[in-house]
Amino acid sequence: MKPTIIIGGGIIGLFTAYYLIEQGVEVIIVDQSDMKVTTSTGNAGMIVPSHIIPLSAPGMIAKGIAWMFSSKSPFYIHPKLDRKLLEWSWLFYRSANAGHVEKSIPYLKNISLLSKALYQEFRLQHSDAVDLEMAEKGLMMLYQTAEVEKEEIEFAHLAQKHGLEAEVLSPSDISKIEPNLEVKARGAVMFPGDAHLSPANLYNFLKKYLLEKGVQFLPNRKVLGFEKNAGKVTAVLTEEGSMPAEKFILCGGAWSAELAQKLGFNLPMMGGKGYSFMQENQPEIKQAAILTEMKVAVSPYGKQVRFGGTMEIAGTDESININRVKGIFESINRYYPDFESKFPEKDQIWKGLRPCSPDGIPYIGAAPGYQNLWFGTGHGMMGVSMAPATGKILADLHEGNTSPMDIKAFEVGRF
Repeated sequence: MKPTIIIGGGIIGLFTAYYLIEQGVEVIIVDQSDMKVTTSTGNAGMIVPSHIIPLSAPGMIAKGIAWMFSSKSPFYIHPKLDRKLLEWSWLFYRSANAGHVEKSIPYLKNISLLSKALYQEFRLQHSDAVDLEMAEKGLMMLYQTAEVEKEEIEFAHLAQKHGLEAEVLSPSDISKIEPNLEVKARGAVMFPGDAHLSPANLYNFLKKYLLEKGVQFLPNRKVLGFEKNAGKVTAVLTEEGSMPAEKFILCGGAWSAELAQKLGFNLPMMGGKGYSFMQENQPEIKQAAILTEMKVAVSPYGKQVRFGGTMEIAGTDESININRVKGIFESINRYYPDFESKFPEKDQIWKGLRPCSPDGIPYIGAAPGYQNLWFGTGHGMMGVSMAPATGKILADLHEGNTSPMDIKAFEVGRF
């Protein structure tokens, strides 16, 4: 029997391979990068069942227009005449309504809860082999303004309505959680069910584990096209030639739209560029947090802490916009005035393209018109958070098994 080819060696592709090899499937992973520093290795590493609201939510249009005038803002769309960007923006606008949010919440909640359970299982199975630096201490949403306070408390009530635990914290509550330094905030909402881990440790362990289990990795191999016959893909075309396989799974991240185009259908997608950098954790920040006005994630790992954020809709442009990094850096002392921050050197700045669907919902499932091809992409900022569940779903679809959850909202051909 021919192997299964996974296109895309990010965290979604690796977890898909992880669950496929449990079923005895022979797997080849093809990736256009060297698979050393990827979108999956330098992000905030957050596992967030609390994030049940899609990016395309009411209010984001107005905020986005205001933020477009600042290159340091949390959300930025490059204003340019580009057909794909115009299409994506129109679909984003069309999805930014209360009805879409209400329909999306159960799907986003269920896939995130499934992922967290799978992470806990994964951690137990491999506790002797890898230190994920996983902290199940929740996520604290810090806010400084009355407007955002109102939004966050309303969201806490919404989360509680959908069965998630949420606690509203006062400044004195925050000071007990962060005893080592001042935190400038009107208050916070704590989601005790959230967690965070080291994405680099996770990614590097998965690569090593899969290699040991016989998965073949082909880095630096760009996909040029596909051979197709009678509703099936028969081979992947690369610069090194044709690669036949029995089945195919596309986890191409921000480049998934280009792959879909080569297959003859439209998959609206834009790369949402984010940045992060590590700092010496001095004085020590103990609690993972989001600095809500600036949309900056704070992930502490003992002696170091990662600050990351921004959503720069930039297609597949991977260049570093230093003003975006300045926006993250300037937020640190706005919330933690005692923290000894130091602006990172350029080679210390991680950047990654998150694959963003226009409705804020991932694409998971069969490709339209094909019998042996599935997609797992479009997770935006939630790739690490949703990776195990996505990999498990794709492996079950591949094997003809029942999906562990309803995936109707994730339909690949919904646009």
